[in-house]
Amino acid sequence: MTDLVIRPLVAGEEDLFDSMPDPLPQLRQIGYADGIAGGGYRPEHTWVALRAGRVVGRAAWCLPPGAAGTPWLERFDLDADPAVGAALLRAAHDALGGPLVYYAALPAHWRRRPEVLAVATAPMAAARLAGLVERGERIRTSWTGTPLPAPSGRYTFRPAADAAEINALVARIATPDVLTGAEMALAVRGVDLARDPLAWLTGPAGDWLVALDAGEPVGLAGTAGQACYPLLAYLGVLDEAVRGELLAEAVRVLSAGGAREVVADVDAHRARVLAELERTGFRQLRARVTFEPPAPRG
Repeated sequence: MTDLVIRPLVAGEEDLFDSMPDPLPQLRQIGYADGIAGGGYRPEHTWVALRAGRVVGRAAWCLPPGAAGTPWLERFDLDADPAVGAALLRAAHDALGGPLVYYAALPAHWRRRPEVLAVATAPMAAARLAGLVERGERIRTSWTGTPLPAPSGRYTFRPAADAAEINALVARIATPDVLTGAEMALAVRGVDLARDPLAWLTGPAGDWLVALDAGEPVGLAGTAGQACYPLLAYLGVLDEAVRGELLAEAVRVLSAGGAREVVADVDAHRARVLAELERTGFRQLRARVTFEPPAPRG
């Protein structure tokens, strides 16, 4: 790697970052120039590996203006051996104050797509070489107007009465089925969306839907129709049997408000939840594999 140059960008070098062809153009993600304009990307948080003047690796850490957390690695592309990517990450980590979280964005069903694996393998191997540890995977799904399943009539639904009711139900739900934007909530405000969703979802209590069985609450869904796109931000159940109907009702409410697409994120290992989303008409859009710094010893 004697002819390799690794360095951060300087202001005005956006075109250098974009001179590397996008290896996964099928992914929906914000362009680098747009990220610079919005303040989430910054030259000093962007590093490149150059060989003979050509970009063979690029990494952009993101931190929205006003965020309380630390930057996370949002874009990491590599057209070289994983050792080059690891050297790039180590140099950037030294400058940025230590290893930082990396969210590797990948097209849906990426493990079954050889053309995607050919692109994704090197950056993820580089992350491991640089000391990051794979911690989990989340799937983004999208509903785009598919007819919704008819309700059984067993359950009724109503808006949440107030924040106290929402918090009381959240406290009873050990593991929510759907948490959309959990990474952003944690990075920007340090909020655990599973345990304290109202610290992030600041809309009216009426945006939350309570599912009832014979008058007893059995599920809770929090929607955000006024976000950058309509989303099912939170969904948790106290009775698994209500999951499908609560999903459908939450989408029905958003659709009645004008939503043409609804997104929902779920942990990849939650096979039953993924299956219910698909039965409701959601389709997988992308995966996001999380790599974190190793836990401190002792």
